Amino acid sequence: MDITVLKSAAGSWLRASVSAVVAMYMGGITDPKTLANAFIAGLIGPAAKFVNPKDPSYGFGSKK
Repeated sequence: MDITVLKSAAGSWLRASVSAVVAMYMGGITDPKTLANAFIAGLIGPAAKFVNPKDPSYGFGSKK
């Protein structure tokens, strides 16, 4: 797996997690533990995409 693929995956994970935290914060949730859980929850979607071997973009089966 190429480093550019890992950078792409990490960027996707970061965007999803930060978006989850910002949405919660804008909704009035300011508890740090809850925001940390939202950050972790934001990692689940991109992580599931990453471990999918049939995903052509940056999964384990990607050709990049």
